[in-house]
Amino acid sequence: MLMLGLAAFTAGSLVPAAALAQAGPAETPQGAIVIPDDVQIFGKNDPNHRRATAVVNGDIITGTDVEQRLALILAANQGKIGPEEMQRLRLQVLRNLIDETLQIQEAKAQDLKVTDDEVDSTYERVAQQNFRQEATALDAYLGKVGSSAGSLKRQIRGELAWQAVLRRNVQPFVNVSETEVREVMDRLKAAKGTEEYRLGEIFLSATSETRAQVSENAQQIMEQLKKGGSFVAYARQYSQASTAAVGGDLGWIRLAQLPSELAGAAQGLGAGQLVGPIETSGGFSILYLIDKRQVLTADPRDAVLSLKQISIEFPAGTTEATATKRAAEFAAAMKSARGCGAVDAVAQGIGAQVVANDQVRARDLPGPLQDALLALSLGETSPPFGSIAEGVRVLMLCGRDDPQVASGPSFEQMMAQMEDDRVNKRAQAYLRDLRRDAVIEYN
Repeated sequence: MLMLGLAAFTAGSLVPAAALAQAGPAETPQGAIVIPDDVQIFGKNDPNHRRATAVVNGDIITGTDVEQRLALILAANQGKIGPEEMQRLRLQVLRNLIDETLQIQEAKAQDLKVTDDEVDSTYERVAQQNFRQEATALDAYLGKVGSSAGSLKRQIRGELAWQAVLRRNVQPFVNVSETEVREVMDRLKAAKGTEEYRLGEIFLSATSETRAQVSENAQQIMEQLKKGGSFVAYARQYSQASTAAVGGDLGWIRLAQLPSELAGAAQGLGAGQLVGPIETSGGFSILYLIDKRQVLTADPRDAVLSLKQISIEFPAGTTEATATKRAAEFAAAMKSARGCGAVDAVAQGIGAQVVANDQVRARDLPGPLQDALLALSLGETSPPFGSIAEGVRVLMLCGRDDPQVASGPSFEQMMAQMEDDRVNKRAQAYLRDLRRDAVIEYN
């Protein structure tokens, strides 16, 4: 049984041979890893030629397990992964499966059961929340992309098992005092009106001896993300931070809460932009700005809009000149419409279609449309947008419910967030202990 709250081991230091020669035998640190200056490699140990199977404390991870889990990542990235990246990703998936196996084993060792009903119930929620499908439709989708329901359910079982372990062995020993919570809430109120950021992070830990390799890996991940790779998928598979399970999402934070290196890099980002790799004291980070807002201040983008979309289509073979003329006539007709009550009749007169929606969050619209619509008065229309292939449309503002001034998190919410942060840090140490003590055979 692991004793939580105590350091499981003291990390040994790495000392160059030249430094040891200067220090002399009596001064050699106990347990130091000694690396000679003129390293010579005997034999070959290329991890890229290792078969992706392993036995973890007697439990087998097969090549099929790896390939089916990998297929989920490929589907999320729409297959935009090169051969070299594919091999690195396959090895990362194997490492994740090893961690998952250790977590399931730890739950079993403590007689913490995860029932099939719990796994099936979570699987159904995943189908609804992420795919808006029934479980049977998700089964079919997973098979189509080369994965399986069994692979996703195994991942769910691992997460549920680890949550059970943490509830027993970590959460009861994490305490956040009322004083600490009130101090944080006071600082939050003092920061009213300042900007806070919702950031995603991919963190790769590094030591002095692994720095060069980790830096190269981080750079390759950055290149894949720039080519359109899914940040969430890469974070789940590569990030070594506790936020990996939620796609690297750090939630809403102020830059003052980040290490100075990350805060400086994030400050100039716009929504949807990436920056990195950024070297920190513990490794390398890649940041993705999901969104930005002001602390405890109502954000106009949280307004709920009532809209009517009016659209026209072009017959096949329409020339650009004809389409441009027709679009101009369409825009003029929309400007002449006197509000949402009259627009249907105007649209009918020019052969346009009308669709209404009164629950559109401005934040969910593309950036240029957000700005255009938030500047409209009731009954006004956006500039026309579209293409010859898709047709041209405008949006008319029929109503707007502005957001209330944000009150910030409650005392209970803030305490829960602080407790979660501390649990996650201890969970990382716990998993490191499990890896250290594991017997792992690669086939």
